[in-house]
Amino acid sequence: MNWDFIWKYLPMYGEAALLTVKIGLAGIGIAIPVGFFCAVIQYFKVALLRRIVSVYIEISRNTPLLIQLFFIYYALPKIGIPTNPSVCGVAGLAFLGGSYMAEAFRSGLEAVETVQMESALSLGLKRGQALLYVILPQAVSVSVPAFVANIIFLLKETSVFSAVSLMDLMFTAKDLIGQYYKTTESLFMLVVFYMIILLPVSILGSVLERRVRRAGFGS
Repeated sequence: MNWDFIWKYLPMYGEAALLTVKIGLAGIGIAIPVGFFCAVIQYFKVALLRRIVSVYIEISRNTPLLIQLFFIYYALPKIGIPTNPSVCGVAGLAFLGGSYMAEAFRSGLEAVETVQMESALSLGLKRGQALLYVILPQAVSVSVPAFVANIIFLLKETSVFSAVSLMDLMFTAKDLIGQYYKTTESLFMLVVFYMIILLPVSILGSVLERRVRRAGFGS
C-alpha cells in the first residue's frame, strides 16, 4: 500500500465525494415528492393517473440506471432538450428513485387499516385532511426502513455516473488507476469514501426508525 500516493490524492477524492453527495441529495430530494405523489395516486386509485404511474414504476424499476442515464444524456439532446453530466445525474437518480420511493410510501399507506380513513371521513374530515393527519403519520412509521434503504441504494447507484463523464468517486478512482496503475490504493480510497458517505445515513436511519415507531407498527 503506497500511503504517499493516498495522501497526495486524498483531496481529489474529497472533491469527488462532495460532488457525489450533492448530486445524490439533489436526485433524492426530487425522488421523494415524486414517489409520494405517485403513492397517493395509487392509494386513492385515481383511474387514468394510476395507470400512468404503474407504467412509470415498471419502466423505472425494470431498466438499469446506466441505460436511463444514456437515454437522458445522449437521446434528449437529439430532440432539442439540452443536458449536461450534472443534470443527467440528478434526473436519472430522480427518475429511478421516484419509483422506489413510491413503492415504499405505498406499502406504508396500505399498511394502515382502511377503517381509519373511513372513521376520519365520518368525523367530517376531508380526504386530504384524513390523509395528512390520520393516515400519513402511521404510514411513515412503516415506511421508514424501506425509505432509508432506498436512500442508501440510490447513493450507491451514483457509482455509474462516471459513464456520462461526471467526475464522481468512481470516475476519480478509474482515472487514477488508468494513469498510475495504483489499483489497490485507488479502490481503497473509493471504499473508504463511500463508507464515510453511507455509514452515517445508515446510523441515522436506524435512530429515526426507533423514534417513529408507534404501537402496532414496527417490531
